[in-house]
Amino acid sequence: MQRLYDFLRRHPTWVDTFWAVVLFGMSAMSEVSFDGSPDHHGSLPAGLAVSAVLSVVVALRRRFPEPMLLVALVTGLAQLVLDVETTVADFAMLVITYTVAAVGARWASRLALSVSLCAAAAAQIRWPQEQASFAGQVAIAVFQTVPFALAWVLGDSMRTRRAYFAQLEERAARLEKEREAQAKVAVAAERARIARELHDVVAHNVSVMVVQADGANYVMDTAPDQAKKALETISSTGRQALAEMRRLLGVLRTGEHQETGEYVPQPDVGQIDDLIEQCRSSGLPVDFKVEGTPRPLPSGVELTAYRIVQEALTNTRKHGGPGAGASVRLVYFDDGLGLLVEDDGKGAPHELYEEGGADGRGHGLIGMRERVGMVGGTLDAGPRPGGGFRISALLPLKPAH
Repeated sequence: MQRLYDFLRRHPTWVDTFWAVVLFGMSAMSEVSFDGSPDHHGSLPAGLAVSAVLSVVVALRRRFPEPMLLVALVTGLAQLVLDVETTVADFAMLVITYTVAAVGARWASRLALSVSLCAAAAAQIRWPQEQASFAGQVAIAVFQTVPFALAWVLGDSMRTRRAYFAQLEERAARLEKEREAQAKVAVAAERARIARELHDVVAHNVSVMVVQADGANYVMDTAPDQAKKALETISSTGRQALAEMRRLLGVLRTGEHQETGEYVPQPDVGQIDDLIEQCRSSGLPVDFKVEGTPRPLPSGVELTAYRIVQEALTNTRKHGGPGAGASVRLVYFDDGLGLLVEDDGKGAPHELYEEGGADGRGHGLIGMRERVGMVGGTLDAGPRPGGGFRISALLPLKPAH
């Protein structure tokens, strides 16, 4: 049964043709039964011709709604001129009125409504009921006009409903496209963040490893214990770098974090102490102070603060020169977290910091500003008076409730 229903929905013209044949058969039977009756107007051939044309209108109404409306109007005028009284086939007028109101052009819909409101009155004037009074004939005309008006209203309502559903489908499709676009933007932003993370991991850890390797090579013969300690630092730093790089590259490959035994959590403010100790062990003297009352911070702020300190100390090792020292200040305000990282090295051109290093391939201060901007903070970076470089950042915090 479902297959039959689907077949009929795919071939609506066949359904209309079936009903057109039924309509023509009923009209022909009525014409033959009334042939020769003194109360019947019009000849049999003319009546059959009108019935045939109106049946064709029903059969092709969905394929050609506007042309079939015009054909129906011409046929109605021919009925009036040839004195072919209304028959069963005139039901096609109601059908084409509904069809044009539902799927036809707007001009055709308005034309159908106008003609429908006049059709019953014209028929009553052309073939009046002699036994009825004038008021009765008016009442009959009004009564016969109601079905045409209802057919048009029903068709126009169907048009409105289809337009509404079409609008809903279009809106759903548009929202789906917008969601896909937003997902792509989110993926691009996440990959950019991962690229910054990867830069920080490589730049910091490799710098530490290079400094330790140079130190080990320098004291290999004179202080084997210090060389051994430097090699152990290189080993642990390399393992940490590999673990973080494996995590970040796993995100780039699959789009989601891989739960493995070597997963490294995102660094936070509490790990700045370890970062400072690592820098000190690599030969960079760092003075670290915390002011204010430490308290839990949003994860984004913690990661941003850690990466700013890491990037700043990495730049000091790269550009500070021999004998350079650094200081790190972490200040907890009521409504923000302040960071101040300074060094007293010889410094480097500001453009190198902006480009992320002498090779010009990293993120440097650009990455810092992007991180700070993501949490709604401010960053100020530049050379210090008297030499060195200063990086100052303020990261806003939501007030505790």
